[in-house]
Amino acid sequence: MFIALSTFTIANNMAEEVRAAFCNRLHLVDNSTGFLGMEVMSPIDNHDEVWLLTRWSDEQSYQSWHNSHKYDASHKGIPKGLKLVPGSAKIKLFEVFAA
Repeated sequence: MFIALSTFTIANNMAEEVRAAFCNRLHLVDNSTGFLGMEVMSPIDNHDEVWLLTRWSDEQSYQSWHNSHKYDASHKGIPKGLKLVPGSAKIKLFEVFAA
């Protein structure tokens, strides 16, 4: 299994808008080849920090999604006016080797 973990921190008190956007997302990734699931979460002590974890059967499936027009379209639901803490947006890629 392969995991992509995206994290970012909201700078302008729009956590509720971001949460609503994820809850009402278009689900464009759901039928992508190799997609296994997604969780979106925030640490209990910082609701302005968002973690987006996606699970894939393999890295190639993730890369195909990440470079697709559907990936770009999935970001159109980002709330207008959203500002992030500079340098907070990161993507980490993981190979799962034991469960």
